[in-house]
This record gives sequence, structure tokens and C-alpha cells, in this order.
Amino acid sequence: MYRMSILSILLSSTVVLCACGGSGEDSPISADSLKLSAQSIVISAESSQTHLSISASGEWRAFATNGEDWIQVSPDYGSAGDYQLTIAATENISFKPREGQLTVKCGTNRQYVKVSQQAATKPSIACPLEGYELAWHDEFDTDGPLTRGQGWSYQVADAGWVNNELQTYVDTSSPAGRNVAEVKDGILSINCFKENGKIYSGRVYAHQSTGWKYGYVEASICLPSGKGTWPAFWMMPVNFKSWPHDGEIDIMEEVGYHPNYVSSSLHADAHVHSNNTQVTKEVYCAGAEGSFHTYGMEWTKDYFQFYVDGKKTLYYPNKGLGVADWPYDAPFYVILNLAWGGAWGGQQGVDESALPVTMKVDWVRVWQK
Repeated sequence: MYRMSILSILLSSTVVLCACGGSGEDSPISADSLKLSAQSIVISAESSQTHLSISASGEWRAFATNGEDWIQVSPDYGSAGDYQLTIAATENISFKPREGQLTVKCGTNRQYVKVSQQAATKPSIACPLEGYELAWHDEFDTDGPLTRGQGWSYQVADAGWVNNELQTYVDTSSPAGRNVAEVKDGILSINCFKENGKIYSGRVYAHQSTGWKYGYVEASICLPSGKGTWPAFWMMPVNFKSWPHDGEIDIMEEVGYHPNYVSSSLHADAHVHSNNTQVTKEVYCAGAEGSFHTYGMEWTKDYFQFYVDGKKTLYYPNKGLGVADWPYDAPFYVILNLAWGGAWGGQQGVDESALPVTMKVDWVRVWQK
């Protein structure tokens, strides 16, 4: 018993010496330990950043807990030691604060940091119509690829996915899509081009999961030219199940073989182009190809009124005939895309010598009462 006690004491002393190192300095962090300088951070609405200090006992990594792509962290991994992380956020242009969470993981230890971003201040952008307040907008002030963090998402689909169109829709993660939707000098460019024998283009959605119900929606757009082009500014229902039952709102469409004639249309079970009952209005817009023009749409529970450069075009009232004629009492989201060929765009063939082509967008705005 006595020898066992001496051995136990010697072993304990050895452990203490190994742990302390005999240096007189603070003890190193124990296995899997992790210390953060804060459990919550606040970032301004503008594209900005702040800092977070961490101490880790081993390899660690940091990431947005729920994949929020408006939050970036650098560095996002490291080994044992002390680090200062830069936490950055893209510009919040939605007028509502947003919250996310950062996870920092070291071995079995996980710690969380609440990331809050302030709402943008509503700019003094007046609506052309009375009684409306700005609900959302994008002036495309930040150069680079169009970012999901600003409420945009990309369609990825092969050629033939819809309307027998010839383009493949890609996002910026694809090598071919590196510049399919890019912002420079205050302009969003949606580019359609041929590469390695395939046609690529962009189709982007604004706030696809929430959209807006009623309001005045407007964009300033410069259309491309060339037989085969089919640019569009339109809206689809957030809770889409079937077409045309759930509706479609086309604020502006144009096809290259009929240059400068822009159309506005509504689609529903009771009015759809497949049986020539669609509600549509085509007008000539001089210089639509090659210069910026404004396309707008007022949508209320009682009517639609479409505009080109402030002039009224298509008007359609709610006739009280039910959902077959009026499936528009639900949130819809904004779409910008540049198709190539297809059922309408390729109706008179395509001219690939026109490629590459670009649809330019100066701004998109949504007002609501």
C-alpha cells in the first residue's frame, strides 16, 4: 500500500510538471478548448466588416451555420494558436435587419456567434405613382458577380429545359458562368455567349422565397440585338405548383427578330398563349435595343397597369371570375433573363454571328403601399 501511494504521488507530479512546463507562464489551452472574444457582433448595412479574436488548442474552422452566403469569414480555418478573424457581410439593401450565425469548431468544441446586420436606410427614390413607398431595390453599385447575399439567386438548367430554348443557364460557380451575370460601373450585365460549342446565359431571381404581393415594379433595361435573343423582365409565384394555373406576369419581353417591339402579358388558366387567349399588349419602343428604357407594372387587387417609359400600355382588371382568371392574389418574385432561341425567340431561326450579346440593367425597384 505504501509503495502504491508513492508511485501515485510520483505519477501525479509528472502530470503536473508536463502540464505546467515549469515556465511560470499561463497554462496552454486544454484539449479542444476554444475562446472567443464575443458571442454576438453587429455589422452596418453597407458592405462592411468587423473582427473577432479566437484562441484554439488545435485545428479549428469557422463557417456560417446555416449557409448564409451574405456572411464571410477570413481566415476560416487554422491550427492551434491565437487568431483575429475578419467577419464581413455584403450590403443589406432590403430595408430589414437580418440575422445569421457563425459556428467556430475546434475538435468536439463548438461555439456560436450571432451575426446581426442593420437594415439599409431607405433612399429618397420616389415612385412614379402616388401612394407608394420603396420596399426593395438594387442599383447595382457593387462591382463583381451578382451576389446571392443581396437577395439574388441563379437558375441552373440545361438547354431545352423550358420553351425549347438553346442556352444552358449557369451560375458564377461554373467555369463557363464566371461572367454570366456581372456588375460593373453601376450596371448589371446578363451575358449570353458561345463557349466550347455550347450557348450559355443567365437567369436570375430576386427574393425567390418571399417575393412581393401587389405594388409597383420597375426596371431600366437596355436590350440586346440579334436574331435569336429573347430578353425578359417578369414575375412568377413564390408558391408555384403548376403553370399556367398559378399565374405569370410578364412586364417586358422582346425577341430579336422583331426588334424594338416590347410586350407585356398575363398568363392564367383562363388566358394563355397555347390556346390564343393570352392577355398581351405589344408596343413599339424606339431604341429599345441599344439604349435604356423604363418598364413598369402596377399591380393591385383590382387591376394591372403596365408602362413603357411612363406611358400606359396593357390594362387588365380583376373581373371577379375567380382563380382561373385572377391567380394574382399571392406573392410573386422578379426574374431577369436572356434566353437564346426557343419557341418564340427562335421562331425565325437564330444568328450565332450575333453572339456574344448582353442585356443591361441599370436598376430594379419595387414599391408597395
